[in-house]
Amino acid sequence: QVQLVESGGGLVQAGGSLRLSCAASGSIWYVKAMGWYRQAPGKQRELVADITSGGTTNYADSAKGRFTISRDNAKNTVYLQMNSLKPEDTAVYYCMSTIATMTSVRQDYWGQGTQVTVSS
Repeated sequence: QVQLVESGGGLVQAGGSLRLSCAASGSIWYVKAMGWYRQAPGKQRELVADITSGGTTNYADSAKGRFTISRDNAKNTVYLQMNSLKPEDTAVYYCMSTIATMTSVRQDYWGQGTQVTVSS
């Protein structure tokens, strides 16, 4: 069984910073990609940033210039450094990982989410 565990969420004032982390564990053969999504109340879940095993990154327009995604392939861990946070960044942030296992060629796994609240 594959499990993703997120940490680092919390309450921060506008302009502050947070760093989220997500570690994948279990019967993992290879982690193809990892990313962060968020879902605000009443809105669809949206991509914030993702990163391939080779280090190629992709960001939502709202995150460009403020957020940085990185990963440690040896630890199957992905990070999201969030700077200059705005109230509109308030959401539940979810870690997603595309993983190959001994019994699955490619499957997406999701963490349980961590709440990020930015006060004005």
